[in-house]
Amino acid sequence: MRPIQIWVPDTRRPGFAEECRRQSALTAESDAADKDLQDFMEAALAKMEGWTE
Repeated sequence: MRPIQIWVPDTRRPGFAEECRRQSALTAESDAADKDLQDFMEAALAKMEGWTE
C-alpha cells in the first residue's frame, strides 16, 4: 500500500456555492433540451420499479 493525495475544491471558499448553483443550472438546462437523454432516463426509471421486491 502507498499513500495518495487527492486535491478537492475548497467548499469554504467565497463563491463556491454560487458556482455550484451556476454549473448545476447549466447542466439541468442542457439535459432538459436533450430528448434522447430524457427517453433514456425514462426507460431506466421504468426498469427500476419493483427492484426492491
